[in-house]
Amino acid sequence: MKERPTSFDIAQLAGVSQPTVSRALSGSRSVSDATRKRIEAIARQLNYTVDKNASSLRRRQSNTLALLFFEDPTPDQSLINPFFLSMLGMITRTCALRGYDLLTSFQQMSSDWHVAYEDSHKADGIILLGYGDYEEYRARLDTLIAQGTHFVRWGSVQPGEPGTVIGCDNHRGGADAVEHLVAIGRRRIAFIGQASSHYPEFNDRYRGACAALAAAGLAADPLLQVDALNTQQAGFDAIGDLIARGVPFDAVFAASDTIAIGVLAGLAKAGLQVPGDIAVIGFDDIPAASLTHPPLTTIAQNYVAAGEVLVDTLLARIRDEPVTSVALPGRLVVRRSTGG
Repeated sequence: MKERPTSFDIAQLAGVSQPTVSRALSGSRSVSDATRKRIEAIARQLNYTVDKNASSLRRRQSNTLALLFFEDPTPDQSLINPFFLSMLGMITRTCALRGYDLLTSFQQMSSDWHVAYEDSHKADGIILLGYGDYEEYRARLDTLIAQGTHFVRWGSVQPGEPGTVIGCDNHRGGADAVEHLVAIGRRRIAFIGQASSHYPEFNDRYRGACAALAAAGLAADPLLQVDALNTQQAGFDAIGDLIARGVPFDAVFAASDTIAIGVLAGLAKAGLQVPGDIAVIGFDDIPAASLTHPPLTTIAQNYVAAGEVLVDTLLARIRDEPVTSVALPGRLVVRRSTGG
């Protein structure tokens, strides 16, 4: 009977020491990306799996991470932001490569999710995705910090934010969206999405959009900004409100693809052509963005890098290694809703 491969077998094939293999498979930042990827590839080839029970006994840990979703209203009743669904696969895969199980659950403002995991030894640390109204949510983060809980979250990367934050460079992404619209000749650009400290990621995108307008010598008209939560219905209602204002506009930058899908439906109902009358751009690049009519131009967030960085940063926190917040770059994806 063929013996199970060991970390020593991997070390020999990779030309590194056995401790290096252990650190690489546990996600340690002390191992270079090139070495870690080489070790992971060899581990997959050998069908090597980490002995999680032995590892847990050595480190007195559960070898489980908790992934908590904030409930979002969705048409399919999943209550999970579609962008986070895209990220989930990469988080799960990265956990498996690092020898960790993943426990997923919803976080609700009415429950004590902030004390239910690490304190009860269900998980060694927590990844937080989503938060609703941030002004209400922040107190929970302060509680986690006071308890010494190991956690990392996806959100707005700003100085002074509690804990470690991984997120998109929303300001730059908002600027990229408007620069694209200006480049195709649009001048009256509306923004649909909450633009306040209650929703900091949307607010960062709006501030980036305003900065790009100013750089192009254009003024941001307050009448062209309409608040909307992250739902298709909110986008549909908001574009109706904007049309009712009677203020001319030739483009819409929606704070998310979900909102943009509602905007497209609202423009169609009003008899306006996209992109002939109104160009539309979203943010996220969720799978549905390429299936709309017309297909949606958007700013893509890198969910592959996001999943890896969230897991590896949390594992570094668990090992008491120094960590920093990271803003990942977005990428403009041009489709037919802006004439692409």
